[in-house]
Amino acid sequence: MGKKTIAKQGREVKVHYKGSFKDGTIFDNSYDRGEVLSFTVGAGEMIPGFDSAVNGMKVGETKTVTIEPTEAYGEHNPEGVRAIDKQNFPNDFDFSPGVMIEGQVGDRPVRGIIQEVEGESVVVDFNHPMAGKNLNFDIELIEVN
Repeated sequence: MGKKTIAKQGREVKVHYKGSFKDGTIFDNSYDRGEVLSFTVGAGEMIPGFDSAVNGMKVGETKTVTIEPTEAYGEHNPEGVRAIDKQNFPNDFDFSPGVMIEGQVGDRPVRGIIQEVEGESVVVDFNHPMAGKNLNFDIELIEVN
């Protein structure tokens, strides 16, 4: 086999993948989009568990992995759930559970999802939506550069 057939640290790779939760719900599928995902192995562009799963794969190989929260988006942090006064929002804002909000804390962009509405405040979860979840990936290595 040639040197460019194995995914290694520092090499750009192209993969197809299907991501699903434990219950089988698919949250992302590059096959459906018809476009491969390109990234550099070991460059920190991907969640650590996905990166390490691809490292060492051969072109044409497929692999199924389950990635724990510590190697994905972290555990769900209760401190990331906060009550925010409705006065901090525009007058016409839709205060409904499940609505995503975006804003700034200092110079850092933040996003969260409204969990519940309580009187003059809303409870917002600022954790990544996939925090605390095991993620299953079917990965196919397409190309190594």
